Amino acid sequence: MMNIHRMKQEICEIGDRIYKKGFAAANDGNITYRVSENEVLCTPTMHSKGFLKPDDICLIDMQGNQIAGSKKRSSEALLHIEIMKARPDVKSVVHCHPPHATAFAVAREPIPQCILPEVEVFLGDVPITKYETPGGQAFAETILPFVQQTNVILLANHGTVSYGENVERAYWWTEILDAYCRILILAKQVGNVSYLTQEKSQELLDLKQKWGFDDPRLHKEFENCDICANDIFRESWEGAGVERRGFPAPPAMAAAPAAAIPPAPPAASGDQEALVQLITNRVLEALQKS
Repeated sequence: MMNIHRMKQEICEIGDRIYKKGFAAANDGNITYRVSENEVLCTPTMHSKGFLKPDDICLIDMQGNQIAGSKKRSSEALLHIEIMKARPDVKSVVHCHPPHATAFAVAREPIPQCILPEVEVFLGDVPITKYETPGGQAFAETILPFVQQTNVILLANHGTVSYGENVERAYWWTEILDAYCRILILAKQVGNVSYLTQEKSQELLDLKQKWGFDDPRLHKEFENCDICANDIFRESWEGAGVERRGFPAPPAMAAAPAAAIPPAPPAASGDQEALVQLITNRVLEALQKS
């Protein structure tokens, strides 16, 4: 059985982390955690995520109706519900406004690929939605073109949303993304961003598959894509106003045919956890040294 109180505590712990990281100023951000087929824990509106208590967390259904809790649910809960409906494997969603990643969302600048190995393994191509006023169903549905092919999305002129099998994993993708975006901005200030070669970029894709992580660039329908040119979501750019302005396009690189990449068994759960922690630590170490 689900330990509901423990899940509420985990939401509060992640809320504290996003607040202390500067990812959610004042009352920004919201977090959900699915507890059953039709029940989702949700943070309340107009409450700082850094000072939440388990009793503050409310319960909603999969239509967004509040069914328990003395404090009103977040106004952006519909966004979380759309993700959970589209991805039954997702149990938790984290939305916040990490400043470096949100800078790319405000600039509508595609996040360059094939630069940092750890990010290639964990994130791949990160899409940017079209802009809609937050809170309504139209806003919630902006993620639908992308939700199946990624675990983290930039919301145009707004922030990020990331999701996973538990609240900590959902948060990780946002932390990795913001660390990477900060490194990109710092490198740009230094004067240059150097791309990996096609050979080294393909090696990372091969390792990603070997370790049991999915990537659209490994699927047959994308076998002829340019593996470093944001090809997975490029068709969405025009409608969302996304365009390269701050960072140059990478040199052209074609992927190896999907049929030429031998299938690999998924990594064991314990191995994935250890790998996630190792790569997360490396990303954060790189950020701290910047």
